Amino acid sequence: MSDDPENTLILTLDGGDVVIRLRPDLAPGHVDRIKELTREGFYDGVVFHRVIPGFMAQGGDPTGTGMGGSDKPDLKAEFSAEKHLRGICSMARAQNPNSANSQFFICFDDATFLDRQYTVWGEVVEGMEHVDALPKGEPPRAPGKIVSAKIAADA
Repeated sequence: MSDDPENTLILTLDGGDVVIRLRPDLAPGHVDRIKELTREGFYDGVVFHRVIPGFMAQGGDPTGTGMGGSDKPDLKAEFSAEKHLRGICSMARAQNPNSANSQFFICFDDATFLDRQYTVWGEVVEGMEHVDALPKGEPPRAPGKIVSAKIAADA
């Protein structure tokens, strides 16, 4: 577990818990949004609608289609030099760099071609095997879901 419970996100998947260290040092606005949505229960029951082997698992859309988001305003990009490597959590967005809202992805492998174009907000520190085990597809026939999302300080 992380030594900073306020900046530790626990995603409970069907297979078990995924512990993510949040990175407010890289993306304070995005971390605030993730924590706000988590505390509202927004991510509970939301599926991973796009899971591409060797690339990433994407979720955070309440409609499960990849077209939805929260009712909050889109976020201003907070791009950094942090590399998109295995376990990195980053925000999904549309063409506009300032269009991230609630959708995010977790990298399965090196995806450094995304560096400085997507906002990195965290990294998996435990439970990556549960992300690896998510059903694959775009969308998967029976998508894996976030059973619950909690900030460790609230658990």
